[in-house]
Amino acid sequence: MAAATSARRSWPVIASLTLASLAYASMQMMVVPALPQIERDLGSDAGGVAWLISAFLLSTAVSTPVLGRLGDLYGKERMLVGVLAIFAAGSLLGALAPSLPVLIVARVIQGLGGAIFPLAFGIARDALPPARLSSAIGLLSGSFGIGGAAGLVLSGPIVDHISWHGIFWLGIAMPLIAIAGVRLFVPRSPPREQVDVDWVGALLMAGGLLPLLLAISQGREWGWLAPGTFALVLGGAALLVAWARWELGRREPLIDLRLLARRSVWTVNAVGVTVGFGMYSMSYLVPRFVQADPAVAGYGFDASVTGSALYLLPAMLSGLVAGPLAGALGNRTGARLPLVLGVVALIAGLAMLAFVHDEPWQVYIGMLLAYGLGLTFALTSLANLIVSGVPQSQTGEATGINTTLRTIGGALGSQVVAALVIAEEGSHGAGGFTAAFMVCAGVAVAALLACAAVPRPTRR
Repeated sequence: MAAATSARRSWPVIASLTLASLAYASMQMMVVPALPQIERDLGSDAGGVAWLISAFLLSTAVSTPVLGRLGDLYGKERMLVGVLAIFAAGSLLGALAPSLPVLIVARVIQGLGGAIFPLAFGIARDALPPARLSSAIGLLSGSFGIGGAAGLVLSGPIVDHISWHGIFWLGIAMPLIAIAGVRLFVPRSPPREQVDVDWVGALLMAGGLLPLLLAISQGREWGWLAPGTFALVLGGAALLVAWARWELGRREPLIDLRLLARRSVWTVNAVGVTVGFGMYSMSYLVPRFVQADPAVAGYGFDASVTGSALYLLPAMLSGLVAGPLAGALGNRTGARLPLVLGVVALIAGLAMLAFVHDEPWQVYIGMLLAYGLGLTFALTSLANLIVSGVPQSQTGEATGINTTLRTIGGALGSQVVAALVIAEEGSHGAGGFTAAFMVCAGVAVAALLACAAVPRPTRR
């Protein structure tokens, strides 16, 4: 397939794949600053709008490996067009959503767009000549951060001057333009005849995670030891055990648990889950904190949606510098050192956000430490450690597992911190936010302990 695309025709292919990736990345972050406004407009609470993050991430975690396999079965280009169309349909439902439950369903549909990235990477490997492949991988990887930053910038003006519905109208336009580019410039990917899609594994995984998230979100209202809460936890755990047994017996499992059992893989994934927990928790907590009216809540800066996005933007943009620095340091010392440095910076930033948040500049510094430096160093190092810790033939599968588990950590994190914030609503003070940031810092400390078990990478 690489021979079918000349060097001259490579850039339209790369541009089309990058636009598809930007559509997903920007919508993932564009909703974040608007969460408090959505909560007010739809008469919800902190726990309700947290599902707009958790449902999106859970959908992404479960659907991405399945849709990736379907791309192998029917052709990656055709599946990419289908995923973009589904993503646009989810955006349309979100734009018209009259209530929070409908909006959550829309986010579940949008979450299927997480398959855009692995499909785009696969098409790039199939369709591009070797001289263009590294450039394409760099652009596709960078589009996640760039798209997230662009989503933050666009979200504020849209919500402040139109409404949060405008975010989803924009979410329709971007994938439709990407579909046109893919159909015009991306060559067909050859389907594989022998592909085993693990539908049962996907259902068991979703069925196990959903009750656990529900138990976390409803535990305070029902009671943490209430029969309903206990039944959800027990049922979710039982389904996850059944899922693990099913996966171990599959020739082509949704997640290869035998691969996950390797020390070079499970230790890195343990850090990945905790890093995902902190990453999406901060995305939820910071906009809500800075948009709060200090005269009413006893904390916050009464920021607009645009203003709250600016608290996140410098940290995300700094990642464009921190990422190459982490990679350069990893090349000299091995990726474990920048991973440890990143987790230490994450802990410091979260601790600062927990206790030192009376002035805007303090929140900026905390986010630069935790998000800009900590998360960027950690995520860059995790990718390098995964690649160096498995045979080359299993690189794609191993990186996919790491992404899935990190996403699951984010889904759990957003529900946990929402429950902590709700527990302190109505009291005059930032006790809920302090507790939430401290829990995130504690999870990051667990990540630091896991770093000690990560083996030193071997150079290949």
